[in-house]
Amino acid sequence: MSKARRGAAEARRGVAVQRVQTGVKLEKRMLLVLKALAGSLDLTLGDLLEGIVLHAFDGKAPFTAATLAKVRALRGVYGLDLTAADSHRLVEPGDAR
Repeated sequence: MSKARRGAAEARRGVAVQRVQTGVKLEKRMLLVLKALAGSLDLTLGDLLEGIVLHAFDGKAPFTAATLAKVRALRGVYGLDLTAADSHRLVEPGDAR
């Protein structure tokens, strides 16, 4: 069996994992964009987040140009104006930072 065929067979078979329920807090508009993006890609929010994280861990971009265009549109719909530059500066009202 060729390497490409073997890889395709493995992709269909899947990789067994153990998932756990978590109570992560996210910025509201960011969550709205992520949920809408997951829905437009026919994924669960968890599947989308796992894909983003695994790509990031490998130093790879998680989205195609077409998906990034969807993200830009959804950011506009939900008023998400935060950028990567804001990532270490996010605070909630009442935070003592």
